Amino acid sequence: MKAMIKPFSVEPMLDLVDPINKKKMEETFTEVAKQFGKYYPLIIGGERIYTQDNIVSLNPSNKAQVVGYVSKAKPEHVDKAITVAEKAFDTWKRFDLHARAACLFRAASLMRKLRYELAAWVAYECGRAWGDADFDIVFTIENLEYYGTMVEHIRENKNLIHLGTNEEARMVYIPLGVGAIISPWNFPMALMGGMVAAAIVAGNTVLVKPSSLTPVVTYLFTEIMEQAGVPAGVINFMPGSGGEVGDYIVEHPHMRFIAFTGSKDVGVHINQLAAKQAPGQKWIKRVIMEMGGKDAIFVDSEVDSLDYTADAIINGAFGYQGQKCAACSRVIIHEKNYDALAEKIAERTKKLRVGPVESNPDQGPVVEEAAFRKIMNYIEIGKKEGKLLCGGVAGPEQGYFILPTVFGDIRPDAVLAQEEIFGPVLSLIKVKSLGGHRRI
Repeated sequence: MKAMIKPFSVEPMLDLVDPINKKKMEETFTEVAKQFGKYYPLIIGGERIYTQDNIVSLNPSNKAQVVGYVSKAKPEHVDKAITVAEKAFDTWKRFDLHARAACLFRAASLMRKLRYELAAWVAYECGRAWGDADFDIVFTIENLEYYGTMVEHIRENKNLIHLGTNEEARMVYIPLGVGAIISPWNFPMALMGGMVAAAIVAGNTVLVKPSSLTPVVTYLFTEIMEQAGVPAGVINFMPGSGGEVGDYIVEHPHMRFIAFTGSKDVGVHINQLAAKQAPGQKWIKRVIMEMGGKDAIFVDSEVDSLDYTADAIINGAFGYQGQKCAACSRVIIHEKNYDALAEKIAERTKKLRVGPVESNPDQGPVVEEAAFRKIMNYIEIGKKEGKLLCGGVAGPEQGYFILPTVFGDIRPDAVLAQEEIFGPVLSLIKVKSLGGHRRI
């Protein structure tokens, strides 16, 4: 009997101003912190495998705290996982489409029940504030349910054209085989979960290599998918270093496709590796990539409300400390509104509360020491290229905190205006006209 597929709907965010929700979140953070320091295994075909080498996942709000120790895969584990995934593919590709979708819907339901706990894990492991962490779980639930509803589109066999009485051209969707999911740290549940959901509902099996900064969250997701009924071997948890395990996965001759979200530099590297045909490879690997950029907001001379504009800019620039591809890192402002708007942006930025994630701040830490040092270096460049309006210094030493920083009077061709900065740094650029700035 054909299962009913409910229409996709947007998942509401938690009202964290509500005292009941706020109290529950506070209690959940306390309980999750008690679980720090556990050891997590690889998962290959449902088997738990502990390795001698571990990825040490730190709490960026308190770098002395270890969130968890996660087993580190080696190339031999990749070989085993691909063999297991190929065997699982032979069965999984024959599953009824609605049975696959049902797994995604059950996983979404489980995540709703664990919503506070999962948000706390996300907040602790990658430094997201409460609202940002909840959004990551909301986004994951939406991804699971959206791709679950897509089974009807996959099922359709489209008639493209009739060539004659006895001939016709048709398009049929078929699963590819074993793929790699290489996921980022900034949306550790949602972006990884979306790539996994899309791949497996279409009948593929996957190896999931998370960022080494957020492997615990990915492990928790893998367990939820198992509990939702996804058979062993369909999703294999393979944390490890990018240079050793990531490259080996991408280059493996039995890998059919790679789905990646992350930096441009890593994405270009993956694309180059995947483009080379390995000995024994029968097909051309498909590569799907989402990478970073340098985003801007343009403010014209006829803007309706400078207060609304300033609020929107602050949200765009400093949501999750500016550590996302959609973050605004520069604002190009018509000279008519520049001085007034720059003052409003600086005033609002100074009021943002910076602190550890469990305290429900406006701004948490950046994700790791390397990011901290890189961003602070850009701030020093900014002090030479423009006028520091606020911030520009590190926050509490216990974590990787940087006060939200705004620079004014930045030239369009300056380093700060051109290079991608993944952090809480905003550049304000004054122009006489918004026309003719295609290269900004």
